[in-house]
Formats: sequence, C-alpha cells, structure tokens
Amino acid sequence: MTQDEMKKAAAVKALEYIENDTIVGVGTGSTVNYFIDALATMKNKITGAVSSSEESSKRLIAHGIEVFDLNSIDVLDVYVDGADEITKHMSMIKGGGAALTREKIVAAVAKKFICIADDSKRVDVLGDFPLPVEVIPMARSYVARELVKLGGDPVYRQGVITDNGNVILDVYNLSIIDPIQLEVNINAIVGVVTNGLFANRGADILVLGTEANVQVIEN
Repeated sequence: MTQDEMKKAAAVKALEYIENDTIVGVGTGSTVNYFIDALATMKNKITGAVSSSEESSKRLIAHGIEVFDLNSIDVLDVYVDGADEITKHMSMIKGGGAALTREKIVAAVAKKFICIADDSKRVDVLGDFPLPVEVIPMARSYVARELVKLGGDPVYRQGVITDNGNVILDVYNLSIIDPIQLEVNINAIVGVVTNGLFANRGADILVLGTEANVQVIEN
C-alpha cells in the first residue's frame, strides 16, 4: 500500500469503534479527512460529531454530519485523531496542523482515544518531528527563550494563526526520553497555551496502516 492507502485503510478500520446513536470526537489532519469521509457512510447511524478544528467542522458539515459544541454534551465515548509521531507507549506528538489545543481538550473529555496513522508515524523516541507549542502572541519571545533552556531550538511558524487566535512555535532538536514530564514542564511556562505532547493523555488504541495490512495495538 502507498502512504495514502495506509492512511485510508486505518481510517476505515476505525469505524469499527463507532457505536450507533453516539457523538463522535473527530480530530484534524490528512488521515482524519479519510476518517470523516468514511464516517459519512454511517452518518444516519450516529448522532453527530464534536470537532477539534474549523477545517474538520467544515468537512463534517459538508457530509451532512451535525457538529456539536463540546460544552453542550455530557458524554463523549470515542475520539479519533491522527498523530505526527507515536511510540509503542502510545505517547504522541501532534499539532502539525496547528489544532493541538482543541485536539487535547477533546481527547481529555473522551472515554477512549483511537489514534489512526500510517506506519511512518511510529517511532521509538519522539522528537524527530518538531514539537508544536501554542503560545499567546505577546509571550512568543519569552516562551522561545524558556524553550531553549529546555534544550530545544524553537522556530516561529510564520503566517499561522490557530483557531484560538494564537501562534505556534515549532521546537526542533529534542530527544524526548520522558514525554510525560516534558509535557508538564512546557505547559508550566507562562504564555504557553499547551504543547503537542500527548503523553499524560495518550492514545488507548493505535490503528496503524502498514504496507501489508492494518494493525490494531491496544495500550
């Protein structure tokens, strides 16, 4: 399978975790776009979706799937999203599409987090993909200096404003041995909204598209 075929295969497989008459948490990104398209085939069986980005909301609505505000629901059984990197411990780097804060909020609410990805996203140690950090604009330079103290090389993602009106710093050259602690340390920097480490709340299930088949790995 090609990379796109692996993404699509993982996305379709994730439909097996969607129960009738539920609201589905939906993430953001190229693999999730395949999931949204697949979800449309059973849109009459679900109640609707909660979305982590304006982009995903538009795609869901275009398919005729109702999008709910997270504040209006009590229970979210499942959240399906991709990853930029994921380890065997189900820790992830996310945020390549700059939707990390809303993704992290929806993941926190969901009872079950399903990560869908192609095999290129599986790594032994996080950090080859630069770690996105969402920052209040006035704190950008200060946060960058603090990230340097943590061993990273932050680069301002030019021309990108998040759905929350903030900016992104991409932190290069990190070898993330303890993602849980680093997630806490970065979030403690004043001016950081959140960072793209999903370690304290990692995935529960990884649906991984490979060249040969789709693998399901449970935490």
